[in-house]
Amino acid sequence: MDRANIVIIGGGVIGCACAYELAARWPDVFLLERAPKVGMGASTRNSGVIHSGIYYEQNSLKARLCVEGNRLTYEFCAAHGVPHRRTGKLVVAAFANEEHKLEELAARGRRNGVEGLELVDRAAIRAREPHIEGHAALWAPSTGIVSAEDLVKTYARLAVDRGAHILTHARAVSLSARGAGIEVGVEIGAEEDAKTHESIEARCVINCAGLYADEVAGMLGFTRYRIYPVRGEYAEIVRGRANLVRGLVYPLPHPEGMSLGVHLTRTVWDTVLVGPTARYVAKKDDYESHRIAVEDFARAAQSLLPELKAEDLRLGYSGLRAKLVPPREAGGTEPAGGPADFVITRDPGVPAAIHLIGMESPGLTSALATARHVEGLAAEILN
Repeated sequence: MDRANIVIIGGGVIGCACAYELAARWPDVFLLERAPKVGMGASTRNSGVIHSGIYYEQNSLKARLCVEGNRLTYEFCAAHGVPHRRTGKLVVAAFANEEHKLEELAARGRRNGVEGLELVDRAAIRAREPHIEGHAALWAPSTGIVSAEDLVKTYARLAVDRGAHILTHARAVSLSARGAGIEVGVEIGAEEDAKTHESIEARCVINCAGLYADEVAGMLGFTRYRIYPVRGEYAEIVRGRANLVRGLVYPLPHPEGMSLGVHLTRTVWDTVLVGPTARYVAKKDDYESHRIAVEDFARAAQSLLPELKAEDLRLGYSGLRAKLVPPREAGGTEPAGGPADFVITRDPGVPAAIHLIGMESPGLTSALATARHVEGLAAEILN
């Protein structure tokens, strides 16, 4: 049986950031990723936005880790050549009676420590985005964009440089408390008839399994939380019309906390994404069934961008969010409650385990700040 100080389950952006941070402090850090490569799930199937921290309740983990992560992500990208751009973002109110919602959003952001927020009028919107229509907007200058795939790969590469071991095609199939540690059963291999089974005795296990974090926690009997997959789909504005959007333009967020709304994102590659939508799905691997049409994307975006037509769009990729809030009714599309905070906790029954559950947006922005938070919890176990 192999031995490790730390086993990280899940090679998304947060798992790779944890490997990067923790390998600088402890030897024998192993990361297990069931897919062929790191970052193939929600970590790279998103808008690639570096969020400012305006949306989240004061003193929540999302607020604190997003604001800290915003700064850390810019510093990391600049230091390691990860493509990124500080673009700023407009959150647009279409009508005069919505302006108070912008003021509430700005006040929340300021309470969270977000700097430079400014309410602007229609003329200022048009000066920044000549094709965008709106009554007023909140300007958030610390928002930006990043190549999510390059960010994940860079965390992983530097983690290996620091001595971490990253295993792909490696799925944790069992977790068992063993004394003060945990025995991790691992299935290794891509081909069904060639898979092998190994065991790792870990002093600390960090559950960063994304959509499957509730199932991994359940292996240790921690069943308090359940993840409900919500699919977000994207369309892309065709190249010849990409000049319709210069930066980041968002509507007011979904009132139930379902999503930040169908927004317009100019990426680091100068393509323009429209999306994501938000819909509960039954399966955690359902990326493609019953995809919506480009006409639906056009209708959703026209309140912000009236010139956009269905023929200006082509279908893009889709991703799945790890929601902790269930739909209001079975098979429904609306959440039963407001947005949930991140869950980052030591297992009450098996103290050598740390669970990260419901790590949806702003998980990409928060990854390094989350890793530093997890480092403190790991120190309680390992020191």
